[in-house]
Amino acid sequence: MNNLRQRLQQGDVLLGQMVLELFTSGIGPMLAACDLDFVIFDMEHGRCDIALLAEMIASCRGSNIVPMARVPDVNFAPLSRALDLGARGVMVPRVETRQQAEDIVSQLKYAPQGKRGVALGIAHDLYRAGTPEVFAQTNEEIVVILLLETVRAFENLEDIVSVPGVDIAWIRSHRLHGHPCRLHPPAPARRHGRSGRRLPQARRRPRFPAAHGRLRCPLDQQGLPRH
Repeated sequence: MNNLRQRLQQGDVLLGQMVLELFTSGIGPMLAACDLDFVIFDMEHGRCDIALLAEMIASCRGSNIVPMARVPDVNFAPLSRALDLGARGVMVPRVETRQQAEDIVSQLKYAPQGKRGVALGIAHDLYRAGTPEVFAQTNEEIVVILLLETVRAFENLEDIVSVPGVDIAWIRSHRLHGHPCRLHPPAPARRHGRSGRRLPQARRRPRFPAAHGRLRCPLDQQGLPRH
């Protein structure tokens, strides 16, 4: 069974891979052989559609890798379709409001926590007859990941991350630095130390530490991981 969510709540360091191009039937075992914990199949930017997602999730069976899906959009419906194929978590892009976060959790959780539709004896439960315990157990295992990528999401941060059932809030800070959600004009990078590695000029601005602190506080209060 999937204990990824439990390990996440315990503060364990988990390693995974986002897949955008290498959609091969051996991807699950290959990543498991690298001692990775999870894989996220990207349906937003890659060529992965719902049929290919089903094949990729099936490739993970028999290994210890936990498959998850990054859906194309917050309005992808129903979100639970990815779960019915066997995904053990869903990443949703461009979440901006508490209402959206609540609706996402509701779609991905069975009653009474949500309104996920019931279909048993299919891919997600390996075609076995379900028992009454499967609903609560599945609710405990499914990982809910929200991508916060816009100024509006940043303004509603506290309300979003306080929604029960949200496991990960991924702050896409590089999206906030650029068009169309720019917090400040882009600035040239500078070289750092002997390595010559280039660092964003934005991180030297006085506003950056303050903004970073604003991001950390609500996430820490809810016990959510930060990226």
